Amino acid sequence: MKNDQQHDVKRVGMVVKLKEECIEAYRRLHAEGNPGVRDLLKTYHLDNFNIFLHKIEGAWYEFGYYEYSGTDFSADMAALAKEPRNVAWLEICDPMQVPLAGSTGWSDMECVYFNP
Repeated sequence: MKNDQQHDVKRVGMVVKLKEECIEAYRRLHAEGNPGVRDLLKTYHLDNFNIFLHKIEGAWYEFGYYEYSGTDFSADMAALAKEPRNVAWLEICDPMQVPLAGSTGWSDMECVYFNP
């Protein structure tokens, strides 16, 4: 039985296409670490945030995964979206990406298996 202090972790997988001409810039940008953005992820309860790159049939894709450990996902995402450092980060990263058909950014993926 859960008490008031415990809640489920929300696991999120997502995908977006990455422009081939941006691969090296994207790698450098993330290798530099941008600690201002990383601490924001922690502030808004986004843990174990990972991004993977993979080439499929000549196109590059980013696959992301994170675990949300907060209690109000919508409120935390709305607050993160307003953070000036996050806005500046997305102004750099978003133009490097191509949303999948029917999407405006990262597309959420269905989790079909989890091994705790």
